[in-house]
Amino acid sequence: MIRSFLNSTCKYTLAATLVLAALNSNAQSTDSLFKSKEFTPPKSFTIGCEGPGVDKYGNVYAVNFDHDGTIGKMTPDGKASVFIELPKGSTGNGIRFDSHGNMLIADYTGHNIIKVNMTTKEQTVFAHEPRMSQPNDIAIDNKDRLYASDPNWKAGTGKIWRIDTDGKTTVLDSMATVNGIDVSPDNHTLYVNEKRKIWAYDLSPKGEISNKRLVIEFTDFGMDGLRCDIKGNIYQARYGKGTIAKVSPDGKILQEIHLIGKKPTNVCFGGPDGKTMYTTLQDVGNLETFRVDEPGREWKMAKKQK
Repeated sequence: MIRSFLNSTCKYTLAATLVLAALNSNAQSTDSLFKSKEFTPPKSFTIGCEGPGVDKYGNVYAVNFDHDGTIGKMTPDGKASVFIELPKGSTGNGIRFDSHGNMLIADYTGHNIIKVNMTTKEQTVFAHEPRMSQPNDIAIDNKDRLYASDPNWKAGTGKIWRIDTDGKTTVLDSMATVNGIDVSPDNHTLYVNEKRKIWAYDLSPKGEISNKRLVIEFTDFGMDGLRCDIKGNIYQARYGKGTIAKVSPDGKILQEIHLIGKKPTNVCFGGPDGKTMYTTLQDVGNLETFRVDEPGREWKMAKKQK
């Protein structure tokens, strides 16, 4: 009877220990989320630090590393170098990767979308649109069509463009100064921010937009780039506030991630599981990184690259 009691006690003790270990593990995992730290040293980029993107190997890229007109490459452990120099007169902003692994860069001073062969580093002008004030940020859908925000800061106006796979450009809408832009995980919604508002549009299989509606309007500070996770949540850079706001598709603020810098310009997902976020900072001139709870949409797309 004593042996039975001891065996029973040991079983309960072991079960309790396992439960506590699981709880502690979950607590530690939760505690490590949404805590930002430096990824590259301050001033490693110019004040034009922008447009982060991650390739299928986990390398991180951003514009204006060391000096303007470059694309910087950072290995997953943060070692940075110049990947390419853009043509004279070109300056990069947003970066995306298509289904073939090509890098696509919004060249805002040249009014171009530049395509880069990642193996040869050959650069070609994929699209040129002189009617644009600037291609600022870009998004890509599951058919390799691009969507570009085109703000005219001086005039306080802006446009949304679609760039088809043959390089043809089409104006989709006109509005005030637009900036961040992304496509939902199901490719049925296009998100665009304008001043302090995030708008959603229905996105058709042909790349047409309709049914514009307000997702959320902030009452203070500014906004820059945005990206979606696989659940459709929006990670919005809050320029001047020094945070990244995680917003649900129905406009609820789920999380506010505090950064070291105060002027985040854009975000992207990467890491081995797609749950590492990289943020470019204009005021500090570097990238910060933090862990999130769901993988990014673009990371999932990168895994399908040919």
